[in-house]
Amino acid sequence: MSRSKQLTISKATRYQNAALTYYLGLTDSPYLHYGYWEPIPAAEDLTIAKLRGAQAAYSAKLLGFMPEGIKTVLDVGCGIGGNAAYLLERGFAVEGLAPDPFQQERFLKLTQNQAIFHLSQFETFTPSHPYDLVLLSESSQYMAAIDIAQCAAAALNPGGYLLLADMMRSDAQYTEGIFSNCHVVMDLHLALEQAGFTLVNSEDISAQAAPTIDLYIDVFRRFGLSTIRYLADLVAIAVPPLHTLLKWAYRRWLKKLVTEGLEAGKIFEKHLCYQIQLWQLAKPD
Repeated sequence: MSRSKQLTISKATRYQNAALTYYLGLTDSPYLHYGYWEPIPAAEDLTIAKLRGAQAAYSAKLLGFMPEGIKTVLDVGCGIGGNAAYLLERGFAVEGLAPDPFQQERFLKLTQNQAIFHLSQFETFTPSHPYDLVLLSESSQYMAAIDIAQCAAAALNPGGYLLLADMMRSDAQYTEGIFSNCHVVMDLHLALEQAGFTLVNSEDISAQAAPTIDLYIDVFRRFGLSTIRYLADLVAIAVPPLHTLLKWAYRRWLKKLVTEGLEAGKIFEKHLCYQIQLWQLAKPD
């Protein structure tokens, strides 16, 4: 296991970990990614059980993008290790990287301690050896495009590959909202090209990823909102002044976020896309 120094975990990350724990309990899945639904299911066929199958199909889709001869993989933003475990089972030497001890614990457990974990941000990571391929599966949106390009180039063998799969903004004018941290497609392309990468292969899988958004919205509408209402009713009965305060706080800070979340499918369709891209780093002359 990497000996990277312990990181200070922000309050925002602790909130995210609480949400992650809830998600893992809900899905019982080793994966955190959206999944690859093929064929596109009817609304009544969108279930948590079938989500796990779509997520496994997504890992297989990524594997299909990997060129022959790849042996060493650095999984950047590796989550709890679903993709890493999938690749380990197929003979790859995989190392994970994320700045979160919660994910570190889950990653090592899921990979049965067969994969090294680097407790680090990609921007401050110093590799001890170069890799054949750097994988960014739904982690690009947490880093600046120039950092992705430069750090991937520094981590790869000459002629190595960057496999990037994520939600991206096809509409550069979409700058505020729940998905606004996603990279603009052309901005990311420009940063990678300037760092010496050439696009080898790409595929838009927006249609195959979108059902997961629909599923999450349906689950939240049926279970999340009903749970919130139930808890609010209990507080209103037990502590009326606290209910009044929480009601005000909801209207002040959370109502807009909840409303936007329920419209996530429409926002994605209008402003975003989901792409898998394989880039190759140029070899020195």
